Amino acid sequence: MTVDPVTVDPAAFGPSRTRGVIALVEESCTVCMLCARECPDWCIEIDSHTVTLPPDDTHRRPRTDAVLDRFAIDFGLCMYCGICVEVCPFDALHWSPVAEYAATSSDGLIHERGRLVSWEATVPPRSPLDPRAVIDDPGPRRPGVRS
Repeated sequence: MTVDPVTVDPAAFGPSRTRGVIALVEESCTVCMLCARECPDWCIEIDSHTVTLPPDDTHRRPRTDAVLDRFAIDFGLCMYCGICVEVCPFDALHWSPVAEYAATSSDGLIHERGRLVSWEATVPPRSPLDPRAVIDDPGPRRPGVRS
């Protein structure tokens, strides 16, 4: 059975934070490579190139921008620890509850950017913060005063 990630109901997969696969938000990825460097299994492969952008109204000098060419995760190697999701400073990686991505060979477990992006539609929305957990900022502490 194959799952169409656009029409799937995430509630059908169990609890809202069920770990299934890792989804990619391509627009948020800045190719910083933190996820690939921090992965203990080295199952994330990222290829990119840089483009020199000309000066414009906001930038007076030419600048370079990294462009994502390839983002792949080998789920045959992945141990689903979630370090890559936690370490991403731009929230480009999220857990998706999709659990049906079986393959008949180990090469079929390497999922490229297109498939990772399609799983983003199945990521459940974040639950709101508990208002009781928010602490009012007491402001800067004065030296020598203990609270």
